[in-house]
Amino acid sequence: MQLYTPVLVLALIAAAFAVGSVVMSSQVGPRRYNRAKLDSYECGIEPTPQPVGGGRFPVKYFITAMMFIVFDIEIVFLYPWAVHFDALRGFGLLEMVLFIITVFVAYAYVWRRGGLDWD
Repeated sequence: MQLYTPVLVLALIAAAFAVGSVVMSSQVGPRRYNRAKLDSYECGIEPTPQPVGGGRFPVKYFITAMMFIVFDIEIVFLYPWAVHFDALRGFGLLEMVLFIITVFVAYAYVWRRGGLDWD
């Protein structure tokens, strides 16, 4: 347990700092809210009126976010494989080829369905 004591102390300090920052900002910060501060900011243009339900975002935004996550995770898995390439030998190469083929099939499917085209 002595090995984990510094980690626990650091976690407690981080949690105390986070909670203290939130509490202090609510106590010290200004409380003068007006209509201009509560409106959404749209790069200097007048905000357009929003429907009651908040409106619908095009699905392409969510698809783009999901594709980014999928391909980002692929890169995360490629780094450890590249570092330990010599130790993994043929088994590691075969597993990584199967992994890349799986991701490539998903990429080809999205490309063929037009998920990468912006209209």
